[in-house]
Amino acid sequence: MDAKQTRQGVFFALAAYFIWGIAPAYFKLIDFVPADEILTHRVIWSFFFMVALISISRQWSGLKRLFETPKKVFALALSAVLIGGNWLLFIWAVNNHHLLEASLGYFINPLVNILLGMIFLGERFRRMQWVAVALAACGVLVQLWTFGSLPIIALALAFSFALYGLLRKKIMVDAQTGMLVETLWLLPVAAIYLFGIADSPTSHMGANSLTLNLELMAAGIVTTIPLLCFTAAATRLRLSTLGFFQYIGPTLMFVLAVVFYDEIPGKDKMVTFAFIWVALAIFVMDAMYTQRRTRLGN
Repeated sequence: MDAKQTRQGVFFALAAYFIWGIAPAYFKLIDFVPADEILTHRVIWSFFFMVALISISRQWSGLKRLFETPKKVFALALSAVLIGGNWLLFIWAVNNHHLLEASLGYFINPLVNILLGMIFLGERFRRMQWVAVALAACGVLVQLWTFGSLPIIALALAFSFALYGLLRKKIMVDAQTGMLVETLWLLPVAAIYLFGIADSPTSHMGANSLTLNLELMAAGIVTTIPLLCFTAAATRLRLSTLGFFQYIGPTLMFVLAVVFYDEIPGKDKMVTFAFIWVALAIFVMDAMYTQRRTRLGN
């Protein structure tokens, strides 16, 4: 990766994880809407948002090239299933007072990214990076141990998103085109469910207030902007490097859960955060040192 691509990747990663970190506040705003309905709105309005975005940027040629490679189109169907399942579980967790466990899932995710990067992409770490990984793993294990049982929600969120990131990196489709095709795959199912199956006080948009409908439509923007940033970052950074930026998201989720939504963390969770932030500091310092040494060497 050249320096320009790396800088761009860092910017996109920071933007994606910051937005994801504060996204639970949006879902809490509409927590009276069933999670499956919110998911359908995420899919439908994300699709139309992407159509508008690609039209404005005049990038339909990218979609035409993509459809000349059916293998990539069908691979995006698999990535669509992964991200759709991730969205649904996250919405349910946030709106059922499991935000701290969702936060744990996204702390586990970078470790899964590292594992997948080593297995499928041949990525290797320097010594200090291994130290950082070991510290982060210890921090996560401390919290896992205190649950007393398998944290299904956290692990499902971690693995579904890690597999999604890996698949998108392997497909190598630009962020906007890939997102449009993914939502296109999910669109028929979402539309049939929302307009033909769902039956709740909020499922009939004609009976909703204008404010609620606008809030539901905003799901498209809340969904697409950080995901576009993430996929743009995934094509510019090593998967293992990208994973460490994700600590921004769950940290913000943790703050929201504790400060605003009355989820109480124990001392174990605070110890976990200490491990993880020390690991992140070591990882960043090692990267800066290596970059400086490379620059001086040149």
